[in-house]
Amino acid sequence: MLYFVATPIGNLKDESFRAVETLQNSDLILCEDTRTSQTFLNCYQIKKPLESFHKFNYKQATPKVIELLKQGKNISLITDAGMPGISDPGSELVAELVKNNLQYTVIPGASAFLTAFCLSGFPAPFTFVGFLPDNKKEKKSLLLSLKTTTFTTIFYSAPHNLLDDLQTLFQTFGKRDVCIARELTKLHEEVLFANLSQKYPKEPRGEYVIVVKGQTEQICDLNNLSVIDHYQYYTKLGLSNNDAIKQVAKDMGVAKNVIYNQIVAVKQSNKN
Repeated sequence: MLYFVATPIGNLKDESFRAVETLQNSDLILCEDTRTSQTFLNCYQIKKPLESFHKFNYKQATPKVIELLKQGKNISLITDAGMPGISDPGSELVAELVKNNLQYTVIPGASAFLTAFCLSGFPAPFTFVGFLPDNKKEKKSLLLSLKTTTFTTIFYSAPHNLLDDLQTLFQTFGKRDVCIARELTKLHEEVLFANLSQKYPKEPRGEYVIVVKGQTEQICDLNNLSVIDHYQYYTKLGLSNNDAIKQVAKDMGVAKNVIYNQIVAVKQSNKN
């Protein structure tokens, strides 16, 4: 059996009895950083073999994990903090477990984005994004696709990226209300309410969760637009022709080539 085990995001007392028991009964514990995890496990006197499993090696490590599970081993997967599979490898492993008809379950626990969402007081529904892509084109495309959402939107940010991330969010979303949370569940937990137009007042330290309130103004009723107007709506937001066509197709629930052919036909007709 494979267990996805949540670990504390700050306060070590947040670990559940069931999680500790599961880790104690594991034959092997997979973790992001063996040194970080060893410190955590020592607090609960858990002495089990550790092997690294992270975004840089999960493709190579997964076949061995599958083989051990087929041998009847009990394996737990943990991350440095929080729920496995959130901004860390996990979904890929689940796919392999399903493919091989192997049993797995989740031992729930602390999650930084849910904690920050509750602290913000912003309304549901919400969209969890995680860390923004490093690639500028991917980042722009992602944020533009979220520009008009009325959902609360939640991001992770590292301290060295915080100021740039907040500036990028302001450039895309405008003057939205935002809740910036850091050091969650720790002694110096901090929650700051502001507007995206405001500069973060301190030197960034620690890991951050940025909770942005959804769009409250009616921007555009896309359902009442023609295909070409729908397409032009996205190109005016900054999407490339190809990305705009993809987004229109997604909005309308049709194949991309259907939208492409209609737009080409309209443009050709306008030329004539």
